[in-house]
Parts: sequence; structure tokens; C-alpha cells
Amino acid sequence: MKQQVAIISSVGSNLASLKFALDRLDVNYFETEEPQKIINSSHVILPGVGSAQKAIESLKKNDLIKLIPLLSQPTLGICLGMQLLMQTSSENDCECLGIIEGNCESFVADNEHPVPHMGWNSLNINYSTELTSQIKEGEYFYFVHGYYIPILKETISTTEYASSFSSIIQKDNFFGTQFHPEKSGSQGATLLSNFLTIK
Repeated sequence: MKQQVAIISSVGSNLASLKFALDRLDVNYFETEEPQKIINSSHVILPGVGSAQKAIESLKKNDLIKLIPLLSQPTLGICLGMQLLMQTSSENDCECLGIIEGNCESFVADNEHPVPHMGWNSLNINYSTELTSQIKEGEYFYFVHGYYIPILKETISTTEYASSFSSIIQKDNFFGTQFHPEKSGSQGATLLSNFLTIK
């Protein structure tokens, strides 16, 4: 059976790059904010850019705050979407989805590390999972973010920017990438393809 991938469209993201990436993988996807369509999908992607607080308000408005933590299918948070999996964010002391214990922290800018962290950076893979299959240690991915998740027991890979932070996390069926796989060339395509083969 072909995948039915639900892209949760309510968190203020420009979805064009993600849709192009999924088109290249010949994936059947749809954008939705409807709880029942999300429940019925094979995979869920929660992309996001901008403010955590606005994203959470939008998810609340669409009755998705309680739904998302109960999802049983593979669910991928991208960039802000990954940060929303946490309990809280330092951005306006925002309550998030509470799927993974911990707080999303703010980068502190210095002369060598402007904020946001923007551009290509490499992954240090702690251990291989279905999501990181065929992705080599030290490969580069595209990042744009001013907040980060510290290293946790759920951290699969880390990236260095002033200090180490979580660049991929996983807890049960929930996955998160701080980088944008849809903007990360062939390695990003490999990661998305890996995600879509997880059952």
C-alpha cells in the first residue's frame, strides 16, 4: 500500500521545498489540519518555521495539541517542528507538546557564532537507526535556527555550533531533525526516504 503522508500545515511554514522533495520521492502526501485525516495517515510530518508560541497557538486552534502526542504512526518534526516535541521552549517560556522531556534553549551570539545558526553543518552520529541508514558520519545538512535542543538520552546525532546540540532526536515513533532535510540535497533525500520506509 502506498504511503499517505500527512503534512500538518498549521505551523507557519513555507512548504514548497518539502513538497518538491516528496514529489521527487514519488510520495503520496496531503496538507491538512484535520485531526481525522492525520489519524488515518501512514506517516506524519510536522514542519515549522518562526515562533514556537504562534505554532502552539495554531495547533491548539485546530485541536491538535492533545492529538499529536497520541499518534502511533512514524511522525517527523522538522526544525521548529522538532523543537515543538519538547516539554517547553525558552522562547517566551512556551509550553510545547511534551513528548520529550526537556527544554529548548536559545543560542547566545558571539563574534564567531551569529544567531540564527544558518547554513551547512555536519552531523556526528551517536548511533545508527532506521532514520540514519546510509547517512555517513560528517555529512552536511542545511540549518536555520536560533533555538536548540541540548543533548538528551533521545539524541541520535549532534552538531557543533559554539557548543554541541541535538541535530536528530528519536523517542519511540517520534523523530526530529533540527536541520531541513528537504533543503539538504541527496543526503536529505536519503533521510526522508528512510523515514517513509519506517512502519
